[in-house]
Amino acid sequence: MSKVQPNPNSARLLLAEDTPSLRQMLALNLKSEGHKVVEASNGLEALEALRSQRFGAAILDVMMPEMDGFSVCRTARLEGIETPILFLTARNEGVDRVEGLRLGANDYLGKPFMVEELLLRLDRLLEQRPSDAWTQLERSDIGKGKVDFVAFEATSCQGTVRKLSKREGMLLKLLIGREGQVVSREDILQLVWGYDVLPSTRTIDNFILAFRKTFEDDPKSPRHFHSVRGVGYKFTY
Repeated sequence: MSKVQPNPNSARLLLAEDTPSLRQMLALNLKSEGHKVVEASNGLEALEALRSQRFGAAILDVMMPEMDGFSVCRTARLEGIETPILFLTARNEGVDRVEGLRLGANDYLGKPFMVEELLLRLDRLLEQRPSDAWTQLERSDIGKGKVDFVAFEATSCQGTVRKLSKREGMLLKLLIGREGQVVSREDILQLVWGYDVLPSTRTIDNFILAFRKTFEDDPKSPRHFHSVRGVGYKFTY
């Protein structure tokens, strides 16, 4: 019996759809393809998620309460959020497609649609992800805490704020930007330290321990910052 091959394009996705049955069906199909799915039931929830979290792509319904998908896309692009966006909508007229693409969307799929077509279009979007997209991250929520890469500040899960060093910020960006993936020590050396100063394994471990003390409810049983023995480190939301 052959093993099921993992999806090389698996990613963390935002799914914003106000119809619960459709949202649940789509989330189930996306998860079956190996994706992690964050759900939003209206436009404001979707925009807040885009502002505070990192996604490989966002699937947005156009007709949503609180804020429509076009407005979410327009605001996200004005704020410099470059997450690839695929619109789902019953408004399938040519003028609506042009408007969505003009606002900065990457693709547009009219309702009704086949799930297989959505998955194929999503794969095409994810294949286009730049390898250095993590460097564009400006902020992120981590459990009850958060990090601001513009101000280089971390707010702990207890609410205390501390400044981040340049390398702390770069390492956090790298781990969050590759959420769910094991980042090797070699990648960390090249992308964070640049090989100009070679830290010991203990040095990197100390950074991870500091992140756990800041963001974990229980640093001894981490939910977000994981060490993978002999390989590297992994971040999960």
